[in-house]
Amino acid sequence: MRIGLLGCGRIGGVHADSIALLREVTLVAVADAFDAPAQTLAARTGAEVRSIDALVASDDIDAVVIGTPTDTHYDLIHGLAARGKAIFCEKPIDMSADRIRDCIRAVEAAGMPFMTGFNRRFDPNFQELQKTIRDGGLGNVEIVTILSRDPSPPPHAYVRSSGGLFRDMMIHDLDMARFLLGEEPVSIHAIGAALVDPEVATLGDVDTAAVNMITASGKICQISNSRRATYGYDQRIEVHGSEGLLRAGNMHKTTLERADKSGFRKSPVEDFFLQRYQAAYAAEMAAFVDSVREGRPPQPSIHDGLQAQILADAATESWQSGQVVRLDTL
Repeated sequence: MRIGLLGCGRIGGVHADSIALLREVTLVAVADAFDAPAQTLAARTGAEVRSIDALVASDDIDAVVIGTPTDTHYDLIHGLAARGKAIFCEKPIDMSADRIRDCIRAVEAAGMPFMTGFNRRFDPNFQELQKTIRDGGLGNVEIVTILSRDPSPPPHAYVRSSGGLFRDMMIHDLDMARFLLGEEPVSIHAIGAALVDPEVATLGDVDTAAVNMITASGKICQISNSRRATYGYDQRIEVHGSEGLLRAGNMHKTTLERADKSGFRKSPVEDFFLQRYQAAYAAEMAAFVDSVREGRPPQPSIHDGLQAQILADAATESWQSGQVVRLDTL
């Protein structure tokens, strides 16, 4: 398979490394709005540097990975679909649910495979947790609890263009909630505050937030987010069911554990998402390539991207209004 990569920043480099691990897959070309990162990534991977328009129109590329800023996705998706390319797109597909619906129509009209980049579904620990639930090993799911905390907040310039914590950070957890619940939430209630950096409030955002959701059958999901974790990148999930409990804990830098008169101490947890989810990114890209080769619809789909965006929008609305938001009206 011949792949093109749009966007040569941090996430583009992650995807390029994942592509390099795959057999009979070639990263043919890369493109970026800025020449320097494109040249750097091309030198590292052996790919050719092309303009964005040229890469989209290339006849020697079968599939394209989109790792550009969110506000560019809409036009790129339409252009790639029209050119008959399979598409892998980083989340969020767009900040507007209606514009994502436009993208769905374009992709489905072209009949092209599309995968939304929710890498956490491919984390081996979370995959095993979901498989156990799916196979009935936990009985009926009752409460899903998701904890996600970054080591430190992003720059203010990023906050201004991110769409807010619920759309930028929590959207991963909202997708994970759907992945584990096996049902669509019907209502959502969100609260939030700027506790890490009070200046974030003046930018119209929060850095500390919590969400409660419930499904039609009564399953509950609780999500907790923070832009500060002094101890590393905190990523934990707990699922309680009628027949027990499943828990996926943090990834530590090593398995070393020390015990002495002061107690037990473990190695620190991983610093950030690049280290924590390295295996997930590789598995995600392998799944995309396999699905395209085998003619299977990639998962997570473009519809999963839409549903996560709807939840993120509803969470933002709930935080702003202080009210529970019904999802069956969106």
